[in-house]
Amino acid sequence: MKRRPQEETSPARTARTLEQEAYLEILQTARVAERWALSAMKPTGLTPSQFNVLRILRGARPETLSCSTISERMVHHDPDVTRLLDRLERAGWIEKARDTRDRRVVKVGITRAGLGAIESASRIVGDCLQTALASIGERDLTHLIQLLQRVRTESDAAAKGSPTTKPRAAKRRRVQ
Repeated sequence: MKRRPQEETSPARTARTLEQEAYLEILQTARVAERWALSAMKPTGLTPSQFNVLRILRGARPETLSCSTISERMVHHDPDVTRLLDRLERAGWIEKARDTRDRRVVKVGITRAGLGAIESASRIVGDCLQTALASIGERDLTHLIQLLQRVRTESDAAAKGSPTTKPRAAKRRRVQ
């Protein structure tokens, strides 16, 4: 693995394991990708959280979802989903109603205006991501997706103590 120029000249740099290096690369790449999406979304007037909620609700159509279900499905945790939903409702992008069986539960659905907003924003963000990732190629993108999915599913299984997860016996190479 090649080192970055600043790392080669830094004698005090702490050695990292491959797992630590992979973790940092995932975080840094996510940050860059999020900047791409933020930049693309800016003209739409949607925040990333609003975009995420509208995508969730579009996917649930024609069903409505409870606030807690929306919160669980969000990519980034938002501690104040209620206010986020209030802003979307004021914009006319969602409708909220009390559940008829349990009045404590608020059900949320996307409106036609919300569908229009998310369709337009999704096209813009999709075009941005397609341009940003075009150089990687379809085969490598597919492989990257599979690897990332595998990391999530195997780490979830390990966290739950699943007997199907085998401990790794491979040597861990240190990256300096």
